[in-house]
Amino acid sequence: MKHLAELVENLKSVLVCELPERELNGAVSRLIYDTRAEFEENSAFVCISGASFDGHDFAAEAARKGAKYIFSEKEIGDIEGAVVIRVSDTRKALSLLSAAWFDHPAEKLTTIGLTGTKGKSTTCYMIRNILEASGRSCGIIGTIGIVIKDKTYETHNTTPESYSIQEYMRKMVDAGCDTLIMEVSSQGLKQHRTYGINFDYAVFTNLSKDHIGGAEHKDFEEYRYCKSLLFKQCKTAIVNTDDANTAYMLEGSDAKRVGFGMGSNLKEGENVRTKVLDDFCGEILKATELRLFTENGVMGIEFDYEGLLKGTARLSIPGRFNVMNALCAIAVSSHFTKDTALISESLKATHVRGRLEPVKISDKCTMLIDYAHNAMALESVLKTLREYKPKRLVCLFGCGGNRSKDRRYEMGEVSSNLSDLTVVTSDNPRYEKPEDIINDILIGVKRGDGYYITIPDRREAIKYVIDNALEGDCILLTGKGNEDYQEIEGVRYHMDEREIVADILKRG
Repeated sequence: MKHLAELVENLKSVLVCELPERELNGAVSRLIYDTRAEFEENSAFVCISGASFDGHDFAAEAARKGAKYIFSEKEIGDIEGAVVIRVSDTRKALSLLSAAWFDHPAEKLTTIGLTGTKGKSTTCYMIRNILEASGRSCGIIGTIGIVIKDKTYETHNTTPESYSIQEYMRKMVDAGCDTLIMEVSSQGLKQHRTYGINFDYAVFTNLSKDHIGGAEHKDFEEYRYCKSLLFKQCKTAIVNTDDANTAYMLEGSDAKRVGFGMGSNLKEGENVRTKVLDDFCGEILKATELRLFTENGVMGIEFDYEGLLKGTARLSIPGRFNVMNALCAIAVSSHFTKDTALISESLKATHVRGRLEPVKISDKCTMLIDYAHNAMALESVLKTLREYKPKRLVCLFGCGGNRSKDRRYEMGEVSSNLSDLTVVTSDNPRYEKPEDIINDILIGVKRGDGYYITIPDRREAIKYVIDNALEGDCILLTGKGNEDYQEIEGVRYHMDEREIVADILKRG
């Protein structure tokens, strides 16, 4: 229960007109923005305009169900039994109201927000491992879920709705967390889900074309602009100085600047660092020597770094792009600890579920589970693994049902061109027949020149690649990543690839 005056006090930036003193004394029993929620007498309802439904159309019904206070950004007239409160933007208002409703939990946490196209999840967990080893207690909000102490909550969006963000932050504070690490998506920024949070640290990983079209972003410019909003609401900006979009991200931001990058270790033609970026970032962390290694079935990378700190880091996951993720994590963590030995041990122990996650099957070959489920991501992963010169690169994947057929053709062609063996199987067929999806994938596979085999049952496909593994092989299971289910005809059946691999090895 809150007094309306407490909630409205936080709305000064979006409130269109002052409320009469007599209205401010009212009590609010619930804060609601979802029309499916259970209303109570004296609820407050925030009208949110969505892609397919407008909460303003529900305002009168909300009042009949018990909403006494209705927050609206549109002219909806008088509503019997309710006080209509006009705001300039109801999404911004929801974020501010939610913060007040949960007693401003962000003010009790050190807040770290990461935005970018790739690497956010891995970098979040790298940062978490380092900070917790240094004595802090971290909560995470991101693609893989919300993590609070030993509990993990599922989320359907990388950045949940603002009410949920504030609710989870309150849970973190109550559980004794002192730090929040959050993936902040372009869609979350577009819809003001983090509005009003003044992040202590805002991080830019990288930017490439993604999430464009449909209900997401109309073009790359909008996508990029939404990403840049994070740097208007932070105290310190930690940015990738090897990305051509970094200067744009920092335009109009008065935050302190810190940079990280590989600089001279970039391939010829890829070094996009400029003098202006050096000027933007007074402090820079640079990677120097990079060394790939494969030991006892584990692919990894070791690198030296200097600048903000000087040391050596060794990762038990492959890929040059993970050097950038680790550099980012070190740059963030340098504001909390200078212990490079602690940082190194924490990074070495970091494995992120479903992100090039190693699964031990033998000392003689490597198996990895990844989430790559489009052609661009798959190409990046396969090229990364090629650098380690495996005897054979085996790629096992399927494609989701009721999704673009172009994705199937493209992924099939990429795998055929970059893998020695492609094993086409089922993913989440949803309401399609697995064999129809597989036949679409094969159209793309046949455009390349790699060997392939089709095994519709995913468990049988995994058993096949294990039983037929050769010394020096690298086997990639991709598409499912951190998922532990398979969706068929609207039902999610439990299916965890790690459990499948363990069971196959146990049975011999």
